[in-house]
Amino acid sequence: FLREPARSSRLRAANCELGIANSSVLARLPAGSSRPVTELTTGYTPHPARHLRQLGRGANRRLSQSFLTAPAIAEAMVRAAEVDSNDTVLEIGPGLGVLTRPLVRDAGRVVSIELDRSLAEGLPGAVGTPANLTVIHGDALSTDLRELVTEPYKVVASLPYHVASPILFKLVFEPPTPARIVVMLQLEVAERLAPRDGAHTFLGTAFSLVAEANLVRKVAAGSFFPAPKVQSAIVRFDLRPTPVVPVGDVRGLVDFVRAGFAQPRKQLHNSLARGLGIEASAAQVLILEAGVRPMARPSELELTDWTGLYGAWRRATA
Repeated sequence: FLREPARSSRLRAANCELGIANSSVLARLPAGSSRPVTELTTGYTPHPARHLRQLGRGANRRLSQSFLTAPAIAEAMVRAAEVDSNDTVLEIGPGLGVLTRPLVRDAGRVVSIELDRSLAEGLPGAVGTPANLTVIHGDALSTDLRELVTEPYKVVASLPYHVASPILFKLVFEPPTPARIVVMLQLEVAERLAPRDGAHTFLGTAFSLVAEANLVRKVAAGSFFPAPKVQSAIVRFDLRPTPVVPVGDVRGLVDFVRAGFAQPRKQLHNSLARGLGIEASAAQVLILEAGVRPMARPSELELTDWTGLYGAWRRATA
């Protein structure tokens, strides 16, 4: 259990106004918990600027905090995930609870991981202290998710943009594996994960191995506070029961593809040589053995091409 940190009188007063209790965020909220009923616990969602003022604080830019201001966007994410009362949902970076509110309304159980301690402590009261909410103060990247959720479960989250990719890699390539993921991402990253122009990227190739990614909708910067300098998008991933191509070592193939995209604008033999730390001539031998077009660039390869190259690489290094 977490110890209660020292707080300023201003923050304590704000917590009283918001209905936030001084309890450990590692404990599941008991059914029937009593909290002062405020506008935050009756379905009304205040603007993040006002909410933060009441808490006596601002956004933490070191944590890339940018809070969703539009409940309609949160509702769109919940609909995209097709959340129902049978679902356990993992939320990462709940912030002020704009997305948490519809999640606890529709899901059977919600587990929210928040790195910002004061926001983690304030989240239960901000969304009405529902009995089906568990809030964890911690770093999602270092938290063992197997202690929090079991398969099948879903992930619905507005991810901190500076750690979105490593969090997604953890969710998709480490157990426990979710059945579906719906996340808010920086638009540039979203378009790499779900490219629509036929060009392949490292992220798109890696994730397509085990999931189908679709861009649900774009989200304007004005839908957040503080407004980020980039556009955003909602992406849905449906995890496959088995990889789309036969491969024994999924992580090994993903690492190989990463090496192959070391210099994505150059021809494959140069990019692969740089990523693997081998001579370009040795890379050309791998390419010929795998039957891949010698002048191709990484963005032109299909998953079957990468599988063939990886097989040639493993045989060469066995």
